[in-house]
Amino acid sequence: MVLPARYDLEDALEELTKSVTAVLGLRGSGVTMAEKGRLHYVTAVNHSSGELERIQEEMQAGPCRDAYDTGEVVRVTDVRQESTRWPDSSDTAIRVGVAGVAGIPMRLADETIGALNIDSAEPREWSDEDIAVAVVLADVATSYVINASKLRQQEQLSEQLQRALESRVVIEQAKGITAQQNSVSIDQAYQRMRGHARSNNTSLRVVAEAIVAVGLQV
Repeated sequence: MVLPARYDLEDALEELTKSVTAVLGLRGSGVTMAEKGRLHYVTAVNHSSGELERIQEEMQAGPCRDAYDTGEVVRVTDVRQESTRWPDSSDTAIRVGVAGVAGIPMRLADETIGALNIDSAEPREWSDEDIAVAVVLADVATSYVINASKLRQQEQLSEQLQRALESRVVIEQAKGITAQQNSVSIDQAYQRMRGHARSNNTSLRVVAEAIVAVGLQV
């Protein structure tokens, strides 16, 4: 199963929550993603699941946090009975009518990027089959997110290299023009351009573009 390339990341994660909720007959589900070691709420299939995700984001504690930290599935039959372990999550679960909760790490190989939280209105003994289904769906979404991230990194690198190349081309053109205008060497032309850029608190590329495009003389 491969998520369509046209999906952005939020769409993909929203599809994950809808799929796992429908397949397992859950009350709801949600996703938190890691950034610099902290989990941040991304999406949830309904309000109650969203509330559970938000309190875990705020307190950085709960089944999702434990699943992310350990890389292991966290099964909780009734989170409302876990007031000592996760007091804030327990209080929120009571308020929004959630009981059974499981945290599924979103990981590919040795890279964990977040966690899927699944929940039920009644206490639930999460079966191995329940967890297997949730893990498969989480793995599909995780693969998509990681691959999309790597693709974007590659695109950004290509863009940076292209900008650097374009900058070098226009600077070389400007050096040649300046050298010819002032009957100086290429190195001397370059020093003139650098001096002008420093004096006017601007970049060398801006100076070069002005020389090439509008005939600036330095």
